Amino acid sequence: MIVGTAGHIDHGKTSLVRALTGVDTDRLKEEKARGISIELGYAYLPLSGGEVLGFVDVPGHERLIHTMVAGVGGIDFALLVVAADDGIMPQTREHLAILELLGVDRAAVALTKIDRVDEARRSAVETQIARLLGSTPLSGAPLFALVATAADDPGVVSLRSYLETAAAEWPGRSDGGLFRLAVDRVFTLPGHGTVATGTVRAGCVEVGDTLALMPSGMTVRVRNIHAQNRVSPVGRAGQRCAVNLAGIDQAALKRGDWLADPRALVASTRIDVRLRRLAQGGDLPKRTPVHVHLGTEHRVAYALALEGDELRAGSETRVQLVFDAPICASPGDAFIVRDARAVHTLGGGVVIDPAAPARRRQSPERLRFLSSIERFLKGEGIGPLLAEAPEGMSLSELVRICGRAAERIELPKEVRRIDAEGERFVILEAHWRALRERALEALRRFHREAPDEPGIDRGRWRRMSMPRASAGLWRVLVDDLIEQRSVSRSQHWLHLPEHCVALSDSEQRLADRLSSSIARGGFDPPWVRDLAAAARAPEEEVRRVLRKCAVEGRVYQIVRDLFYDRERVRELARVLKDLWERYGAVEAARYRDAIRLGRKRTIQILEFFDRVGYTRRRLDARIVRTDSSWQDGA
Repeated sequence: MIVGTAGHIDHGKTSLVRALTGVDTDRLKEEKARGISIELGYAYLPLSGGEVLGFVDVPGHERLIHTMVAGVGGIDFALLVVAADDGIMPQTREHLAILELLGVDRAAVALTKIDRVDEARRSAVETQIARLLGSTPLSGAPLFALVATAADDPGVVSLRSYLETAAAEWPGRSDGGLFRLAVDRVFTLPGHGTVATGTVRAGCVEVGDTLALMPSGMTVRVRNIHAQNRVSPVGRAGQRCAVNLAGIDQAALKRGDWLADPRALVASTRIDVRLRRLAQGGDLPKRTPVHVHLGTEHRVAYALALEGDELRAGSETRVQLVFDAPICASPGDAFIVRDARAVHTLGGGVVIDPAAPARRRQSPERLRFLSSIERFLKGEGIGPLLAEAPEGMSLSELVRICGRAAERIELPKEVRRIDAEGERFVILEAHWRALRERALEALRRFHREAPDEPGIDRGRWRRMSMPRASAGLWRVLVDDLIEQRSVSRSQHWLHLPEHCVALSDSEQRLADRLSSSIARGGFDPPWVRDLAAAARAPEEEVRRVLRKCAVEGRVYQIVRDLFYDRERVRELARVLKDLWERYGAVEAARYRDAIRLGRKRTIQILEFFDRVGYTRRRLDARIVRTDSSWQDGA
């Protein structure tokens, strides 16, 4: 069990920890000279059952709230310290509010400096404390009156005994999740190298494991572990650990970073949270800057309301926090928010989605998905999550949200597992059937609107039917439709099986003559009127036959009355791709010089490639679409 102190400056927090454990947590010269705590302090108390009780001593100065939050973010039990002579003070109230916002609901109260007051004052302060705690989750916390400077003081002895009993009854944290440690201190040990310390928030780590340093993504190897101040081959959730890392300099990591299983975290500049505002502080306008304390990190972010326009005092609502650089968190992580000047605590809450989108963040679909994550955090399982994921979820995203390895996530029976280009997805069978029908309906609509087109490019079809779906998932869906013979493929064209043409004998003979003339024309084939004149056939008949040839994929219609041979179009596509790979974007003039045609014809060809989904226009240049099935032919 990890115990964290809380309380106003100079109320005796450090003295009490020293009396309980024999350890002076003020290790800095400045702390000893000034007689106040500036940094986090750590101490350990071996218990009779062989376990070790860990202490995190926090500073009480109002300007060091960021350090205090970094210390108590991972504690299991709070030790609220109030001096009998001062009584309830500003940081007593603020520290208590922070503990409540962080979800700390087990505590004891130490009433210190009782040797400096009479019984009446002592009784009055005890009444103040009871009134202060009365409306909080800590209302039942026992109070110990004591002299914090004496290890053998009866109150200190009773408190030590109570903490030992509480630790014995503490159920501990489950270590079945993915490992995460919030770094709160970094130092170098001669002969050992870099050491990072912190409280293990989830999972376990063993010597020799490879971890990710987040948000940088750098990988490190665990050389040695000290858990609860003892050498150990493993560190577990709920323990304070010092992790000796190989292959990294001290300057590469800092307080606020995470050491984590590589699957556990993703770096993001946007986090969706549920924010609970304290009653004081006034309403906050949209996009207001706030100080955010998350894990052991302290950063400034903009708060954007997801429901309504203002963040009202005393309210609870969902908010998107937007940071200027990537940050990491997991669903369910607690955080604290302070005002723009970092003077007052405004509120706190829990993380919902640590990788939130910038667009459509207030859409009904998005808000329903956030609600499904909150239901998961309340213990309702992943059923609601998958129900609000109509296009499925990547297994890696599901692992991050659940905080567990894939093999430890219990999936519903009606789930389809999909392997797509090295990425795995899960989707409810009902959603998979709905995706198939949505794709087919988009294809039917395309055929109705463009009956003369031979079919649709794979990338364009995706943009028409489900643009936000994963490219890998889309490929599997298309392959499934083809395998089930719901869709046919001709060259790189995709079309419904019934979308085909039949040529009569006379039309077939005319088509052969027209195709030969078009092929001989190379990059500058004859127009329909010239083809009709050469074939001695009516222009309308020539148009009708060529449109059928286009559906068959023998020719491509660049503009009205101008058709190109299939092989020539492939050559034009290859030239365009080569230029794109060389220059990154292809301007019309460069393409014109490469194919040696006039500007007008060049623009017509480029617009054709835009239309069929092979390219997209960016200002005055073209970019080849990497998801286009034209890539296969080009």
